[in-house]
Amino acid sequence: MNLAPATTPLDSWHRQAGGKMVDFAGYALPVQYAGGGIVAEHQACRTAAALFDVSHMGRLRFDGVGSEALLDHLLTRRVSDMPVGRVRYGLLCNAEGGVLDDVLVSHLETPSGQRYHLMVVNASNRQKIWKWIQPHLDDFPGVTLTDRTELTAMIAVQGPKAIELCDRLFKVPPSRLKYYRATVTEQFQKPAIVSRTGYTGEDGFELIVRAEDAPRVWENLLLAGRDHGVIAAGLGARDTLRLEAGMPLYGHELTEQIDPLSAGLSFACNLKDRSFIGDEALRQIADDGPQKVRIGLLPEGKRPAREGCDVVSADGQVIGRVTSGAPSPTLGRPIAMASIDAAQADNQRFEIDIRGKRVAAIRTALPFYKR
Repeated sequence: MNLAPATTPLDSWHRQAGGKMVDFAGYALPVQYAGGGIVAEHQACRTAAALFDVSHMGRLRFDGVGSEALLDHLLTRRVSDMPVGRVRYGLLCNAEGGVLDDVLVSHLETPSGQRYHLMVVNASNRQKIWKWIQPHLDDFPGVTLTDRTELTAMIAVQGPKAIELCDRLFKVPPSRLKYYRATVTEQFQKPAIVSRTGYTGEDGFELIVRAEDAPRVWENLLLAGRDHGVIAAGLGARDTLRLEAGMPLYGHELTEQIDPLSAGLSFACNLKDRSFIGDEALRQIADDGPQKVRIGLLPEGKRPAREGCDVVSADGQVIGRVTSGAPSPTLGRPIAMASIDAAQADNQRFEIDIRGKRVAAIRTALPFYKR
């Protein structure tokens, strides 16, 4: 039985604005809007600012004594030393070191002084991670885990004008936040969590608000930015932006069969003097050296290399595959990320099999774009 996709609190707005709706990770979301298109939405984010409905992302809250110890046990990244207001990127791994999900964890404090941790997970992994955490709660009886996803909405505001835009609308100006920081504040006397991270290569913020407040906050943002080129953007632009920024996407650069070291995420693995799920496997991989590496490629010509295309060495051997690829609106040429054999990592020239045709590709440093 095919279930209808879930909707976000902004679903009506997307449809009225001509959003081309698709089923993504079990949610109905706009891939682009009428009248603009992916490239226009992409360029708006690079030159002004764009709003993204990311309410499909899972939001799991950890309360109580032992929350930090539990998260330290689950995550590749240390949590116990995070002060209030800090956000940290980390990974949840299985015992073999394969990635269950990549997440953001924030240490927050309510106006009444109650401290808690909020974990943002990928939409496609939300139920999996919820079930995976449950048995571990038995060892941390003081911890309460709640799923806040359906009660809240999440909006990303990204682009060079994001700071100016958001500073007009919040009790505590978000510009006071340093990168990878978060705070609990208010938007017109309504509660909101503001964090300064992002998934586009631009500066900007993520706003978590109550589900019923989301349409008003969304409209306020568009109204405040209407004279500055600020528009709504869909999944299509979000993907080309993150690809230009060289950021991994779960299901592409990260899976349960790919470890974080092979994906180039060693910075997010604190292996020294720690014990967490998957630590022994990751230490072994670190000692032996990863068998695969993630690289950036610039294919020649105009045809983009898509996920699954074989990467071929100079002597004609298949040595890897493309994990993400698309035309880059900013660079005006195709770009791709690939996972290849580590033994070939020093090579600079490859070929990519695009629909049966070998296309030359040059290795390039990640990210493809820096602001």
